[in-house]
Amino acid sequence: MDGRSFDLRHSLGMEDDSSDLSPFLCKLFKEVSPIGYCHGLLIPRIQDCLPQRIDQESFLLAMYVAREASNPFFRVGYNSLGAFATINHLHFQAYYLKVQYPVEKAATEKLTTLSTGVCISLLMQYPVRGFALQGGTSLEDLSHVVSKICIFLQENNSPFNVLISECGKRVFLLPQCYAEKQLLGKASQEFLDMMINPAIWELSGHLILKRRKDYDEASEATICRFLVEASLSETEFQELKRRVMELLTSGVGCNSE
Repeated sequence: MDGRSFDLRHSLGMEDDSSDLSPFLCKLFKEVSPIGYCHGLLIPRIQDCLPQRIDQESFLLAMYVAREASNPFFRVGYNSLGAFATINHLHFQAYYLKVQYPVEKAATEKLTTLSTGVCISLLMQYPVRGFALQGGTSLEDLSHVVSKICIFLQENNSPFNVLISECGKRVFLLPQCYAEKQLLGKASQEFLDMMINPAIWELSGHLILKRRKDYDEASEATICRFLVEASLSETEFQELKRRVMELLTSGVGCNSE
């Protein structure tokens, strides 16, 4: 399948730079099973055959793509291994949806602000426990913090999903455990029968119901119960929050007000 190649030197002010271009080159493929307008796969450094693991460089590239789209209805998503990444090569997904995702409308509670100005908040009254990050003196500051958390989660075998929102100005990071529940036989049969894998779009509130029965009987309460199944428990999330805060604030100034 052919894809379109493009580079991001323009967004970096590097049009006349003769240095190695490989970090800024990527391929954009059409999604074979699209769920939204212009649904595609963003694949950084495709010839390097990278595994599905975020690094600071690749995540920054995804942030630049979100910014360059200049449209708040264009989102970029990422699914880690163990969080319903369907194939083990480095890729992000993206598409347009002209409506706010429920996660974007969720209330948040400020946790801390780092010395770079990046604000870390907790999602409140949302079925999936997670983090909302925004701010910073630059897009690079925000990208650095998010990718640092992602790398930490990867190294600790903690599955997660990421939504890049508002042209890169806001990022949602959602740890999850649904695949583990499936493996251990702890997932509800009611939701297994629905055949929905809760990846980033589903956790954000955009679900495709595959059976007529599920569509006819769909309700906010049912969908919320499904998303709760994918979320970490309160105890698990509090422990993860503690470790993430240690990671980010060790030797780094912050303001928890």
